[in-house]
Amino acid sequence: MTELSIGFDFGTTNTVVALAGGNGAAELVRFPAPEGELFAFRSALSFYAPPERPSDRTVEAGPWAIEAYAEDPLETRFIQSFKSFAASANFTETQILGRRYVFEDLLSAFLLKLRDHAGSALARLPPRVIVGRPVVFAGASPDEALALARYRTAFERLGFSEILYAYEPVGAAFFFARTLDHDATVLVGDFGGGTSDFSIIRFTRQDGEMRAQPLGRSGVGVAGDAFDYRIIDHLVSPALGKGSTYTSFGKTLPIPNRYYSAFARWDQLALMRASRDMREIRKLVREADEPEKIGRLIEILDENHGYRLYRAVSRLKETLSEREAAEFRFEVGDISIVAEVARNQFEAWIAPELAQIEAAVDRALADAGLGADGIDRVFLTGGSSLTPAVREIFRRRFPAEKIERGAELESIASGLALMGRERDLSAWAQPA
Repeated sequence: MTELSIGFDFGTTNTVVALAGGNGAAELVRFPAPEGELFAFRSALSFYAPPERPSDRTVEAGPWAIEAYAEDPLETRFIQSFKSFAASANFTETQILGRRYVFEDLLSAFLLKLRDHAGSALARLPPRVIVGRPVVFAGASPDEALALARYRTAFERLGFSEILYAYEPVGAAFFFARTLDHDATVLVGDFGGGTSDFSIIRFTRQDGEMRAQPLGRSGVGVAGDAFDYRIIDHLVSPALGKGSTYTSFGKTLPIPNRYYSAFARWDQLALMRASRDMREIRKLVREADEPEKIGRLIEILDENHGYRLYRAVSRLKETLSEREAAEFRFEVGDISIVAEVARNQFEAWIAPELAQIEAAVDRALADAGLGADGIDRVFLTGGSSLTPAVREIFRRRFPAEKIERGAELESIASGLALMGRERDLSAWAQPA
């Protein structure tokens, strides 16, 4: 057994790293970021090269990537939520400042900068790492083997020689198990940016040690980013031309919806500026029946306002988690979109995603061969678990005293690191 165990929770929104030493405790790796020390490292990249010196390329990650983007948004290529296309065979490469990047290049660039910013905490890495993976990867027809192979290449570049994968909700379960003082069957729900994952595990005490047995699991490729999509689709896209028309050869035609399907996904937004769709959008200004709306769409993409839009959407979700109504406000450049949104209105928008999440919970129970009464404890974690409509899915099935939530950002990485202290990892982690 390796003296030091390390767990990596590479998330769609944030990445968290934890270390577990010989005493069995897990400690989060912290980063001295511009806004103060933090442990949740934003899963974002920025690429910058001065136009007059294109060879002077600067790559940054995490909060430093956001800072670089804020200083020079026009010349900085900013990418976030790129985990969302890890399992996509359709994503083969992207061109950034004249250089070709495949997914492995993006992830390894991110991981290397994360290690640099961690300083002495990650200066000496153990040979083995346990990497969290979703039960079901995000995207249409996700290729799990492709995603894991891409992960392996990137983590090998970081210096690891033994790479193991464990389901993210299982990592959260190991974290939660520390609080148990009796045998229990636990359902863990992990709600991230790209996926909602569920695992059911039976924890028992034998000879003074906690033992664990996996019973069932399921997952679905929708979570917080899909909620963002619904907000943009209802509040922002109509102001950018969705649902409007253009005139071509005397015929009135609808503006293609595909522009907005891609626009509303954070991982796609940074890739649109150099796409064929972008060239078509520019031409539409001359033919659109409401050209000012298409002009706003072009301004957001040309001026790289995607992160500001992301922050506006995030603020709305956060406020609606606490209040019955909130104001959405996105004002930048010549664009002003302001609207009052009620919580029940937002919940109606995300009803399709809520139904998919609810069905995944039922599949996990069925996979374990259990009814709701067979679950002793429920542990909800991840940022989207704060959404009241998500919590309501569990309140309808389980008594309130069985449900706990917390450690929304740290539970998976800490649990993965603790998992690495197990004598036999074969039941929990699989090799790359």
